[in-house]
Amino acid sequence: MGIRGKILFGFLVLAGMLFLAGGWSIYELTTIGASVQRLLDDNYKSVNAARSMIEALEREDSAILLLLSGNRKEGREIIETADLSFQQEFRIAQKNVTIPGEKAYVDNVEKAYKNYKDLWEKPIVGTDRERNLDYYFREVHQSFLDVKSAIERLMTLNDGVMYETASNLENRAHRAVMPGIVAILAALIFTFVFNYFINYYLVGPIIRITKGIQAFLDTGETFQAKIETKDELSLLASSLQQLVSRSLNRDEI
Repeated sequence: MGIRGKILFGFLVLAGMLFLAGGWSIYELTTIGASVQRLLDDNYKSVNAARSMIEALEREDSAILLLLSGNRKEGREIIETADLSFQQEFRIAQKNVTIPGEKAYVDNVEKAYKNYKDLWEKPIVGTDRERNLDYYFREVHQSFLDVKSAIERLMTLNDGVMYETASNLENRAHRAVMPGIVAILAALIFTFVFNYFINYYLVGPIIRITKGIQAFLDTGETFQAKIETKDELSLLASSLQQLVSRSLNRDEI
């Protein structure tokens, strides 16, 4: 292989290592981006929906207390608005079942909320339930706690998966950094190796050729430069040797 080929080969190897490291980093970063998007699309939606359901549920509980106090109009307006909000957020959670076993948690929320809604859908104002705090704590409040507990279990499930996914993303981030570190170390090692070969195959032969020519000019001795490679420098040394030999032969003549 000629000098040009050797140098080109060295730079191609270095470029190849950098290309592989860059490709690996891009792949890892793309994977991280996709994982973050899935995290937002799946678990975060469910967690956010669960929190909104709890907020709507608490508004319903406040509305029930208004109904118990005899305030029918305001109580019904609040409870119907809160119910619409709860149903909307529940549908988001229901359509976003992505974790094994999550459907059972969603079904428990639906069942508990149906029992709770059955209690406040019945008339309260103008019945024996009005101002009946025993009824509220015995049935309504306990049903409210059942729904809230079911929602919190659903939220805890998704929170746990989010934490696990975030931990995996952290590990992937470290893996995305590793190719750069490997590329830097490999480039440093290859630079030293490449420098050694440049000195061995290029700089060393040039120095030997230069010394051989200088010796011929200074002392007139026969040009000698041992070149082990079969490349342009070997041809140059051979040509110089022939040139010096011819020059010596002419001087003898």
